[in-house]
Order: sequence, then C-alpha cells, then structure tokens
Amino acid sequence: MKSLINAVVVVASIAASATVFAQSNTRITREQVRAELVQLEQAGYHVGDGDQTHYPEAVQAAQARIAAQNSSASAYGGSVAGSSQSGRPAVSTADWNAMYSR
Repeated sequence: MKSLINAVVVVASIAASATVFAQSNTRITREQVRAELVQLEQAGYHVGDGDQTHYPEAVQAAQARIAAQNSSASAYGGSVAGSSQSGRPAVSTADWNAMYSR
C-alpha cells in the first residue's frame, strides 16, 4: 500500500510538472498578431487568398524567409568598421616608479 501511494505521488508530480511547461506565461497582444500577419504578407504569404491546397507549405516557407531575414539582421560576425587594441595600457617608467617604488 505504501509503494502504491509513493507511485501515485511520483506520477502526480511528473504530470503536474509537465503541464507547467505546456504554455508560456507571456500574453500576445493584438498589435503583435497584426505585426506578424504583416510580416507574413511581406514574405509572400497572403491570408485568406482561397488557396488552401498548399497551406502548410506556403506558411512554413514564409516563416522560413522571415527567420532568415531576422537571423541575418542579428547574426554575429562579418566585417566591422573600426579598430580595437588588446593588452594593458602603457605606463611610463616615471609613473610606474612613482606608484610602486618605496
């Protein structure tokens, strides 16, 4: 009986933790939905055009184009104008002696 109670507790805790991650806590606004629809239309997918025969492929292709645009805009690397230096700053001998000699 005791092992049955332990098993029920374990199963209940696993089920409860699985449902916690099922949905995100952030709410999406109407403006965000409209902005996403505008992005989809600019990427070539037109909502309600009557062509439902290629629905999943068309919307997935538009989402892939949007993701490619977003990743290229925020990607790391590439050429950067400017310069940088590494190492420690140069300290003159007089300053060094003034700071560290006794």
